[in-house]
Amino acid sequence: MKAAVLREAHQPISVEDVEIADPIGREVLIRTAAAGVCHSDVHYQQGHYTCELPAVLGHESAGIVEAVGPDVTYVKPGDHVITCLSVFCGHCRYCTTGRPNLCEDRESTQRKETDKPRLSQDGQAFFQFANLASYAEQLLVHENAVCKVREDMPLDKAALIGCGVTTGVGAALNTAKMEPGSAVAVVGCGGIGLSAVQGARIGGAGRIIAVDTVSSKLQLARELGATDLVNANDGDPVEQIMDLTGGKGVAYSFEAVGLKQTAEQCFYMLEEGGTATIIGMIPEGVKIELTGKNFLRERKIQGSSMGSNRFRVDMPRYVDMYLMGNLKLDEMISHNITLNDIDNAFNALLSGEVARQIIIFDV
Repeated sequence: MKAAVLREAHQPISVEDVEIADPIGREVLIRTAAAGVCHSDVHYQQGHYTCELPAVLGHESAGIVEAVGPDVTYVKPGDHVITCLSVFCGHCRYCTTGRPNLCEDRESTQRKETDKPRLSQDGQAFFQFANLASYAEQLLVHENAVCKVREDMPLDKAALIGCGVTTGVGAALNTAKMEPGSAVAVVGCGGIGLSAVQGARIGGAGRIIAVDTVSSKLQLARELGATDLVNANDGDPVEQIMDLTGGKGVAYSFEAVGLKQTAEQCFYMLEEGGTATIIGMIPEGVKIELTGKNFLRERKIQGSSMGSNRFRVDMPRYVDMYLMGNLKLDEMISHNITLNDIDNAFNALLSGEVARQIIIFDV
């Protein structure tokens, strides 16, 4: 099969022939229909985060089951599925207490060292990024990394639910548990930030302030539910939000950029008792600095891992929301591309001009 391979940080990604193994045990072989290009992958290509190399990147995808291992009970060939990097073991303390996104025994869903690697080339094993490796014509994953969905859901839109939508909508509804009528700010209007805007809208926020430096993305945020727009190029976004709220601040803020500065801004734009949720991937080793005095009025800052998802519950709900017109996905897609366009897609993400690009595969 063809797959996009990262061999070295700061270097272009190459599309190569990669061997994919047959499914064993509880594994599922999927024909990839679509894969979203997420900024999280760019972090690894840029060296801000590290993983084993060579690696097949990608973690936001949907497709059709081609074959299953002998122990699989959840899906069968022909089923339409969304993949999720939050593969869960099902037996650890987090899985059994309703927090499978924090599973601590994902190793049990992997192949043994004595097994043939899932991905390889000329005998060399390739790292399967995020337990998925979605930038490929096929995926071989554990059955606990997929969610079966209804067949009338377009798979190119379903791919968005595999990461960006689940992460952003979930941050508002699951992690922050946003109260209806609250004032909300979302900093960063890429795919995840736009999903957080929608999560705030679906959750009944009274005011949704979108913050970015690109006017086209701000206008898209308005289309998806933002009530107010703040261009950070026009001045300190914290000051602008304080002006908009009469000096009060917002009850909930969401950081969807992955920078020290924007994480700190999300904390300082809070009202008393407010909560800042950091969604973005702040580079390894970077520390956030906050003044202790602000905590005295019960302001809080927290992280969010994939929208605190229970993806086999959440994803079918998001599919229903889309098909009922409550969750907008078509508008989030900047354009469709092919696997060979992956380097240009990464460069477009780095420029900040696109929301989501979708790789379309032949199925």
